[in-house]
Amino acid sequence: MANIEDYSYPTGLHLLARWQSGDAEAKREMTAIFDAAIAGDFDAKFAKPPSSNEIHATACVQMLVLGIMHDLYGIESEEHYKTDPWRYVRTNLVVCLLLGVNKMYVTWALYATTCEPLGQELMYPDRFPPGSNPDTPLINKENWRSLETPDFSTGFPKLIDDIMRITEVLTGLPPLLQISAPYSLAADIYGQEPLLADVVHDPDNVNALLNHLADKVLGPWMDHHIETFPNGWIELSDASGSPFFIGAENCKNMSIRSIQYMIKDKPYANRVFDNNYRGDYVSKVAKKARVSRRKSTRGEKKDGIGLLELTEAKVSVCPRFIMRLEADKVDMSFYADQSIQRNLPLTVGIGSPQIDRNCIGDLEIAKLEITEYARSGVESVKRVCETIELPEDNFVMDPWPSHIYFEDINSQSQFELVEQVLEEVKKGGIFQPNAQQGTSW
Repeated sequence: MANIEDYSYPTGLHLLARWQSGDAEAKREMTAIFDAAIAGDFDAKFAKPPSSNEIHATACVQMLVLGIMHDLYGIESEEHYKTDPWRYVRTNLVVCLLLGVNKMYVTWALYATTCEPLGQELMYPDRFPPGSNPDTPLINKENWRSLETPDFSTGFPKLIDDIMRITEVLTGLPPLLQISAPYSLAADIYGQEPLLADVVHDPDNVNALLNHLADKVLGPWMDHHIETFPNGWIELSDASGSPFFIGAENCKNMSIRSIQYMIKDKPYANRVFDNNYRGDYVSKVAKKARVSRRKSTRGEKKDGIGLLELTEAKVSVCPRFIMRLEADKVDMSFYADQSIQRNLPLTVGIGSPQIDRNCIGDLEIAKLEITEYARSGVESVKRVCETIELPEDNFVMDPWPSHIYFEDINSQSQFELVEQVLEEVKKGGIFQPNAQQGTSW
């Protein structure tokens, strides 16, 4: 029987690299490990949280797990996500152990699983996550008002409940529901291009649609989650509504506004967060004045939404921590300073393109670049941890990503670069908590 202790960091990471290269012996070792994990042999290993006074790492690994399951067992996307929640959770957790990240985090193809219960047609590739079929949007401008609340006791909603329940059993972490935020859900079922056209030409329709999705779909789903898991948390994802795609002003006034609307007066609002708005740098780019012949721009803000205003809006829907994603590009120090000013912990993202082997021209240069980036992130996180007030457990049993966060690790990730990041995390070591630790939590 495979012994997971034999694959502690960095041995497990090296095994993943050998498997990725097509090494036959590595594939046999991987199969033995996954056979054991699926059988429940490693369940006792999943419940150990990271130390509360050490810098630690978290990773979104669901795409890597799917690639491994397809290679080892021939399991394709639809079967992987829909048929066996115990297998799903155990394989995600064992990949975390093999990588050497020390805070468990189980995710799924949330954009697809949010829109399919409404009737949206999905595409299921063999070894890639499902996605909404862009050729067959579920709704349009004429019929979206007829969209009703789905049944949360069957299909994907029930499967997600099972995944969350099992994750809590195995890790002790509170159940974390991951679903689309209103704008991204609209993009998946209305169509990206029609929605963007309405953002420009019919913003009232967009905001009405987002409110409808909040009232009829996402709000009831969140209520169901908290009724089922009173200690549960909710992670909303809204990549399509990011500043990078629709601009900082629209992000604030449409994407973030719709979340503010949805969580208003919810008793669990402080356990709801959306941390994946990417592209903060666009808030520092001067907005081009669009002067109409019929309408003066006098009194309008030519520069649109600034970085501080955008940050304030983001904190309103992610009230427990500050996230700095790789795609934000704004200097790391800004996020550390904002964390300290707001007495909030800092999470630094490692972007998928930073560790994608298909994006690397010179591996040695890439190693130097990722090491410098990771070191800066670790130093920033450590500075925040030693300055702000923290609870005694430093949030290690809260189910959101913390400290250094791999935004996506998949079968095309360059594991040597992952190791460079984790080396910096481990060098970060112990931090000295603020003497007032725990006073405000």
